[in-house]
Amino acid sequence: MKKRALISVSDKTGIVEVAKRLADMGYELISTGGTMTALANAGLKVMNISEITGFPECLDGRVKTLHPAVHAGLLAMRDNKDHMEQLKKLNINTIDVVIVNLYPFKQTVMANKSFAEAVENIDIGGPTMLRSAAKNYKDVIVLTDPADYDKVLAEMESGEVSVDTRIYLMYKVYRHTAVYDSMISGYLQSKLGLSYPDELTFAYEKVDELRYGENPHQTAAFYREAIPVYNALSEAKQLGGKQLSFNNINDANGAIALLKEFDRPAAVAIKHTNPCGVAEADDIYTAYKKAHDSDPVSVFGGIVALNREVDARTAEELSKTFLEIVIAPEFTSEALEILKKKPSLRILAHPDIAKRENGGVEFKKVYGGLLLQSKDDSIFGELKVVTSKQPTKEQLSDMEFAMKVVKHCKSNAIVVVKDGVTLGIGVGQTNRIWATNQAIEHSLTSVKGAVLGSDAFFPFDDCVTAAAEAGISAIVQPGGSKRDEDSIVKADECGLAMVFSGQRHFKH
Repeated sequence: MKKRALISVSDKTGIVEVAKRLADMGYELISTGGTMTALANAGLKVMNISEITGFPECLDGRVKTLHPAVHAGLLAMRDNKDHMEQLKKLNINTIDVVIVNLYPFKQTVMANKSFAEAVENIDIGGPTMLRSAAKNYKDVIVLTDPADYDKVLAEMESGEVSVDTRIYLMYKVYRHTAVYDSMISGYLQSKLGLSYPDELTFAYEKVDELRYGENPHQTAAFYREAIPVYNALSEAKQLGGKQLSFNNINDANGAIALLKEFDRPAAVAIKHTNPCGVAEADDIYTAYKKAHDSDPVSVFGGIVALNREVDARTAEELSKTFLEIVIAPEFTSEALEILKKKPSLRILAHPDIAKRENGGVEFKKVYGGLLLQSKDDSIFGELKVVTSKQPTKEQLSDMEFAMKVVKHCKSNAIVVVKDGVTLGIGVGQTNRIWATNQAIEHSLTSVKGAVLGSDAFFPFDDCVTAAAEAGISAIVQPGGSKRDEDSIVKADECGLAMVFSGQRHFKH
């Protein structure tokens, strides 16, 4: 039987040169549509798929390769005498090389095309040919990634494609079609508004292999969703500095999540995924100065995220402290010149970094499984003043600020705030009084007149007592403890205003 190669590609990178090399090795070329035109225009002799199937393409090209003459030629096991005799009786030739990549479903969806256009860009024949060829990996060479062309063709030209290479190509096919199907099902899932389907698949693309993981002895890589989330860290552009590390990416993700809570100019400093200084102001320079000065010790070696353009004045302040990352919507040329003087500083720009996108789910890997939950998008449930003393307008504003910050702190967490600036943050404690004491004790300025925010209810009145003794004047907490009344009575005794937010914000 003649050696044949079937070529039908959406991505035509290098395909003419590949076809020439195959022709030089004695392969007859079979193709379809635009690929066949490209090969013919390059002077190559190429057969239309209809010459193989004996059946015309129909239904606007929806049916062209779905035919026994194609799939029998792919799936016949060459060392199986019965298979080969059947092909002979049916007058079907083997197909020994398949080069296929699929309709651009991802690009269609990203271009915000209509549902009908998205459906029309679901490839049927391509995945079917790939899967048939890959199943018969011992006899058929199957290529779907242009990055593999040169290596595989070199092996073919040398006379033998190794078993390891064939199995690798088989893996590439099933990975490629699995991701393709995951993109389609994910798109349809979002259209239907299904958060928790009975079966779950994800489609991700590798961005980079990292130097190491959370610790130097761990390996790691960074992936992003195959259909990108426009306002996510993975879409930021790095303008300077070293390669991002595992911890950089994790911390920067936390910084961006908190930054999205604010509409006014705001600065967020993060260390080990926890906020260590947060402030909002009338301009970004002032916001950063306040955030930095609230805890200049912890911000050392941390990450700073800002929701406004960084100018030269702000860049000068940023450059005074050792930082791992500065991320902002954009930077002036003068600011970039200043920040690039620190070659290790990673500078990330993303115009949409602070845009909110409510809804969706988040997940956490556990041993042998996966936890999914809806995103914690809101701040308050039903606000309820539970003390005799009423909070002022300014205190209510600081209460909202405190809850925006505390929901992004590892639990148990307490945040002390005054005038839109964090004064003290207590995070990750195994009991709430330790978190309260930590937040108060670590404040560099007096907390007198400040607001204390808690991510969960007070099981005892000890936190209220500690807050009152420190001079804090108002408290916001979710409420919901069986002993809420103890905390209310204590707040009244101490002359504090206390508000129940009606919503817990644990973060583990």
